[in-house]
Amino acid sequence: MILLIDAGNTRVKWALVAADAPLGAWLATGAVLHAELEQLPAAWLRALANRSVSRALLANVAGAALRARLEQILPAGLAEVAWFASLPELAGVRNGYRNPAQLGCDRFAAAIGAHALAPGRDVIVATCGTATTIDAVTADGAFLGGMILPGLGLMASALARNTAQLPQIAQDGKLPAGFADNTDDAILSGCLAAQSGAIEHACTLHGASLCLISGGAAPFVAPMLKVPYRVVDNIVLTGLHAACGAEPVTTLDSPC
Repeated sequence: MILLIDAGNTRVKWALVAADAPLGAWLATGAVLHAELEQLPAAWLRALANRSVSRALLANVAGAALRARLEQILPAGLAEVAWFASLPELAGVRNGYRNPAQLGCDRFAAAIGAHALAPGRDVIVATCGTATTIDAVTADGAFLGGMILPGLGLMASALARNTAQLPQIAQDGKLPAGFADNTDDAILSGCLAAQSGAIEHACTLHGASLCLISGGAAPFVAPMLKVPYRVVDNIVLTGLHAACGAEPVTTLDSPC
């Protein structure tokens, strides 16, 4: 059994998967905020249900302190703990960053996941979280680079009148369309247009036939897109899963 962990800036996402399972065929999955990290051991224990986990692969972009906390709560008895890092080439993806190690390991994992899910296609992979990252991967696995912009929540908060009046997406999931008739909806409409417009621009620039979109804000941004898209639930975990069969992943001490 393999434990996959994606430690982002806001949440820690995880999945348990059998070593020979198809891509993304999780036995269990979940997510917690950084403040709720101590809940993870109990969640893993319930998910394992008398099965054992032998290997953990972790991607962390949230700093050394979170890495140390994760190391303390990992299941006991692991034969291998690997910290995923951006390499010049891995799992069929060639890292085109000027300094390959400088690419965020979550973006490299997402690129690997996108190439594994859509082999032979030029794709854009957009991850809409605290920040929105938009990256280009060619049909033959070249990661060309990408764009980074504030996420939907950061954009909205930057324009809000004060923190007690942040515009909220309606509980019924209805999104403002076009020209809104009140300030809160106008902020959301503008932010959604900016997010979707950036993704559409990237698709045009790359000539991509598909956008793979993931992250907490993906359900809100995706319906605004006017390009072919597929919503993927945590493409970083999918990329980690795809990388599990590739050698090498990293050494234990490799930075993320």
